[in-house]
Amino acid sequence: MVTIAAAIGIVLAIKTWIVNPYRIPSASMEPTLHCARPGPGCESRFSDRVLANRFIYRFRKPHRGEIVVFTTPPAAKEECGEGGTFVKRLIGLPGDLVREDEKGFIWVNHEKLDEPYIQQKRRDRDVTDREETWRVPFGKYFFMGDNRGNSCDSRRWGSVPRENLIGPVFMTYWPPQRVSLHAVVPLLRRALAFRLGPPGLFS
Repeated sequence: MVTIAAAIGIVLAIKTWIVNPYRIPSASMEPTLHCARPGPGCESRFSDRVLANRFIYRFRKPHRGEIVVFTTPPAAKEECGEGGTFVKRLIGLPGDLVREDEKGFIWVNHEKLDEPYIQQKRRDRDVTDREETWRVPFGKYFFMGDNRGNSCDSRRWGSVPRENLIGPVFMTYWPPQRVSLHAVVPLLRRALAFRLGPPGLFS
């Protein structure tokens, strides 16, 4: 009994402070992260299940380009019809000026953001916020879904306080054919920036 109780305690501690699994419920991050049909816009038979690192933000700041699990501000429920825990991509850091141009491309502090994860057909569907600009308040972060035309995000309900960030997604672990690491691309970009010159937008 003591061994079982200890094992349960370890599992609960890991989920609370280190790593926690999450299911992708909507199409806002398609095709990077899938939700399950017949949900609107969902492209997969099964919803992706991901792991988020719950402790890393205790030791470093969030990085632009990371996929992050966070608790939404109250305005999200009013604007989207639901709130709670969302998974989206971090676009704007505290103090940043974020702009969506007339073609749906995102600019941060007057520099065009490199977003290879956005499909052109999905960018073309994103017409609601063309030529809009947002200033990210200090202490807060600006998030968007990769499926821009089907994402209720910071463009609608504003920036997210630092204390609401749970952690970055680092792995899809289900279904088996979609097992992948998500922290690799931002890490490689920062490594290249360090080796080749001053950091750019992904610093």
